[in-house]
Amino acid sequence: MSKDIVGLEEDISHSSLYSEDLAPVSKENRTWSKWHLAAIWVGMAVCIPTYLLASYMIKTGLNWYEALIIIGLANLIITIPMVLNGHAGVKYGIPFPVIGRAAFGTKGVHLASVTRGIIACGWFGVQTWIGGLAIYAIFNAITGATGELGLSFGKFVGFGIFWVINMYFIWRGTESIKWLETFSAPILVIMGLVLIYWSYAKADGFSVVLEQGKQLQHTAAKISEKDNLFYLNLHSLKDKEGALKASEYNIVSDSNTSWESFTENPIPITNTENVQVQFRTTDNGNEVLSSIVTATMVSNDASGSKLWSYLLWLTAMVGFWATMSISIADITRYAATQKDQVAGQFIGLPATMLLYSFVGIFVTCAAIINFKDILIADDAPWDPVSLIAKFKNPVVVIVAQVFMLIATLSTNIAANVIAPSNAFSNLLPKKISFKKGGTITGILGILIMPWWLLNEISGFLIFVSGLLGPVLGILIADYFLVRKKNLALAELYKEDGIYSYNKTGFNKAAMIALFVGVFLALIGYWVPALNFLYSLSWFTGFIISFVLYALLMKKPS
Repeated sequence: MSKDIVGLEEDISHSSLYSEDLAPVSKENRTWSKWHLAAIWVGMAVCIPTYLLASYMIKTGLNWYEALIIIGLANLIITIPMVLNGHAGVKYGIPFPVIGRAAFGTKGVHLASVTRGIIACGWFGVQTWIGGLAIYAIFNAITGATGELGLSFGKFVGFGIFWVINMYFIWRGTESIKWLETFSAPILVIMGLVLIYWSYAKADGFSVVLEQGKQLQHTAAKISEKDNLFYLNLHSLKDKEGALKASEYNIVSDSNTSWESFTENPIPITNTENVQVQFRTTDNGNEVLSSIVTATMVSNDASGSKLWSYLLWLTAMVGFWATMSISIADITRYAATQKDQVAGQFIGLPATMLLYSFVGIFVTCAAIINFKDILIADDAPWDPVSLIAKFKNPVVVIVAQVFMLIATLSTNIAANVIAPSNAFSNLLPKKISFKKGGTITGILGILIMPWWLLNEISGFLIFVSGLLGPVLGILIADYFLVRKKNLALAELYKEDGIYSYNKTGFNKAAMIALFVGVFLALIGYWVPALNFLYSLSWFTGFIISFVLYALLMKKPS
């Protein structure tokens, strides 16, 4: 046990702000080493969104190594405030909602903690639905049934089963969560290495695979303008020998157009509205069709800065873990030393994000040259579910879906359950335990109806997460600059203590810094001249609220 650990020296168990779940973690329960913390990050970081991250960047024109550099740098950046914010969790053994009472006030903290909790509930529902689809796919592979499109009774059964599995770990408590993450981490790392080896073996070399990354930067159909004339530019994928995979194309939006031999030369066109194109080839006499794609218009304005594009993507990648950076003390409170939490986070987070982003790139590049039915970049199976669907062997499908289940479960429990459980428990500590808070999380995860709102809610949750920079800025400024890492532990649990801020429960400085930070991060959405503030919303909110709070709190209350 580190000497830099502070325990309660006063009995405040009678306070309405105290509960066993929110109390400082005792010495005997500080059982998480650096490897447990690294394992929990492996469990959280290995998920479908991580696998897809690089694809978003590559589709906008970045190459694969630029995407990896941005992902790696972003995760190194976010790990720094993650470690800083985790310091109080180790030193005092308390979760984020209790730490937040010092900066925001005993009541003001609910604004930050419940917002973070509700975001987690949304992700919990989305991840549980995805896990349910994996169970549904396993059932179909075992029975030989054909999966139904759209909603079906079987998918809801899978959702219900996976929901119960999640709730089991919630009801068993944090030790079962530690066991789950420790168990799943090596399996998930091995799964990534197996995928890389499969891709390497199928494509006969690393360089052959990565060379295909250039192909993924091109959409299948684009419209360009030259000398007041419009041209349709088509892009078909090539196999590893360099031969075009598509042999013909059809402008399906033009009813008079028939299949034409594929050409890479610009095709003159008169109509530029809603031009839809499809590609085809034959494989052993069988016709292979691509998806129908709508041609995009290419701007002749090349003035856009690639550096600005890097900054935008860097902001998006930092915002990926914005919520966890706020509530990381919920996990680090179980660590025995500061060295454990620092090493565990730096070992687990950046390395895993890099590995699985690379897995997504490498496997997808291998797939476009190994599966003959992938004719255009738009059909590349970035989504691992789409990749699995291309395998006909039921054993491969079942094993792959089991891995998907483990990855989804470990992410869901660590990233989307612990924080909201503590946030809801903090609302009424005497009445809502960690387990009841987790149950509320599970119920809200159902009520958001993720089967209908999957795409819409994901975009909304990412947007809101990006605006949580101000909360983190205030927390770090308060703990390190204002209080110099010294909290009056017992006072955090008193209704009329120093953190009640004259019994109002709200710290005006924190409220002002929070709203100004969020406002300035958002204003660029409506004011074009200030769009850069909105584009860099996480950094904008973090820096402004950090500085403003430090200025408003010249003396600790």
